[in-house]
Amino acid sequence: MSLLVVGAGGLLGGEVCRRALALGHRVIGTYHSAPGEIPGVGWRPLDIRNRVAVRELCAAVRPSVVINAASRYEDWTVNADGAAAVAQGAADVGARLVHLSSDAVHGGRPEPYGDDEAPSPITAYGASKAAAETAVRAVHPAAVVVRTSLIIGDERSAHVRTAVDLITGRRSGVLFTDEVRCPIGVADLAAAVLELSAGTGVTVLNVAGPDTVTRAELGELIAVRYGLDPLRVPVSTVAASGLHRPGHVVLDSSRASGLLTTRVRGIRELLGVT
Repeated sequence: MSLLVVGAGGLLGGEVCRRALALGHRVIGTYHSAPGEIPGVGWRPLDIRNRVAVRELCAAVRPSVVINAASRYEDWTVNADGAAAVAQGAADVGARLVHLSSDAVHGGRPEPYGDDEAPSPITAYGASKAAAETAVRAVHPAAVVVRTSLIIGDERSAHVRTAVDLITGRRSGVLFTDEVRCPIGVADLAAAVLELSAGTGVTVLNVAGPDTVTRAELGELIAVRYGLDPLRVPVSTVAASGLHRPGHVVLDSSRASGLLTTRVRGIRELLGVT
């Protein structure tokens, strides 16, 4: 396949590029400020907020698949407007589209969320990701929207870096004991995304890890993985913080498990922690 990976400089986008190249695909990756360092990728500058630039790049590259892994926390113009521009560019050239969304589109509840449940965001970031989904499905009805959870990699992963920095005192803050998620390894998610890029017939799919852990528990597992003291993880609760955040958000990924050959590892296996 010929892939255009939007947001190739990020953790997930970069992993998608590496795996696609290993499979023999032609890969064009976009960057906003500086090209990445993955040999074999054809790097192109792109500001996805510029609709004209997005459409011109898609027309020039004419990929068979576009994967949109671009995201910026609480930036509506990137998350929502940019997603709409990418969807339009892919539709214009008849490319398949895989759009990465987030469990932040849900507001939190005790029961798991199924694939097709309507978004119910309670944060600005969640609202921007929900708006992106709406735009993508309107502009490119055949697109696959992948809802995922906390993406875990090495020290480049924001969640790993945050936990290590909190434990070592390089930054202040806490990890919440009442905020539940389903973390997934970046390599597993990238493999699933590439499977979906070949076409499956689904339009919205949960692809998250099989384990449910609190943010605080995740921090403790990361501490063990990096040889740090898990008792030094600073913890609190969302309720005590006064913040308005989704608490219990669990994605039911059973449909993805039956559809894909990619095996998504649990968080303890992923981190090598027993």
